[in-house]
Amino acid sequence: MSTSKDNPGSTRIAAGETRSTKYSRRFKIGIAAGILAVLGAGAAVAATAAQNTEPAAANTAAATSPATELKLGYFGNITHAAALVGVKQGFIKENLGSTKLSTQVFNAGPAAIEALNAGAIDATYIGPNPAINSFVKSKGESVSIIAGAASGGAQLVVKPGIKTAADLKGKTLASPQLGGTQDVALRAWLGKQGYKTNTDGGGDVAINPTENAQTLKLFQDGKLDGAWLPEPWASRLVLQAGAKVLVDEKDLWDGSLTGKPGEFPTTILIVNKKFAAEHPETVEGLLKGHVEAVKWLNDTPAAQKAAEVNAALKQDSGKALPQDVIDRSLQNIVFTVDPLAGTFTKLLQDGVDAGTTKKADINGLFDLTTLNSVSGEKTSAAGLGQD
Repeated sequence: MSTSKDNPGSTRIAAGETRSTKYSRRFKIGIAAGILAVLGAGAAVAATAAQNTEPAAANTAAATSPATELKLGYFGNITHAAALVGVKQGFIKENLGSTKLSTQVFNAGPAAIEALNAGAIDATYIGPNPAINSFVKSKGESVSIIAGAASGGAQLVVKPGIKTAADLKGKTLASPQLGGTQDVALRAWLGKQGYKTNTDGGGDVAINPTENAQTLKLFQDGKLDGAWLPEPWASRLVLQAGAKVLVDEKDLWDGSLTGKPGEFPTTILIVNKKFAAEHPETVEGLLKGHVEAVKWLNDTPAAQKAAEVNAALKQDSGKALPQDVIDRSLQNIVFTVDPLAGTFTKLLQDGVDAGTTKKADINGLFDLTTLNSVSGEKTSAAGLGQD
């Protein structure tokens, strides 16, 4: 774990790292009532009730007060541009009032979920499959999806000599992390092509979960045959390493589940359920900033948008992207607050088929009530929670 020099409030966490934070929030509400068989008993009971109601009210208020600090996670990917500009331009901080905003940058979803479950962060931008997996493992107690952030921007890119799926037998491919959204998408797609894969790297096609920057280097060195990656990494392999697109994931979604052909959730915004219950005002502030960031991304001219996103990436990683990479990446992404809830039953099944998730009921995964209040629009939870 390391702290960014450019942004003292930002910390980068690689896969597998966590920072546990212990919380002790316990309340006691005591109400005493005595039945007094003497003259004036009514007045005595009223006085006792009044004395004990005051601390009860104070404790209830404390339970729903703004948080002292919001610890927010996101990735240094263009698919997380809502977080990048939301933090860099102050949209999120400005809507949090007196609540301190601190951030942590992750490589992939499972590491972010690990940090959230440990209390190291309170909310995070993340892909859908790790969120589903956390919800399933905790029997619905861990997280709520409170908004979407991005659709699209994920591709299987391969060596030029690989022309069709039939050419993949015996090849080695990469994904950002085992159980992550692109990892599940890759395994599910390979399964539909008739290939068997194992989570230990065996099978007809070997899948090696690898940190994105390492994937670029390994592909350039000829040690990988391809990878299923989010932006900007898919574009980096294409433009900087000579890869070709074998599968653009948007072509796999016909819109039958959402009414939006070609759209699928790449990035969503989730929050720890306990944190949300204790600090609804802070969650509302986070969502206000998030909605403003997404609107900015959709309303801002392409050149300015690319410059601002690139500046945010540089702030987090220390290096800006080449202009052609960021331009290609942004063209492949739709920024939206809609988490496309209608896709999640299929995403769950993909995780089950991939061997990274267990079959389960995911009703209650979404809580879009605050989003709909903030945005003034009706975003559907598709029967999987509140909207």
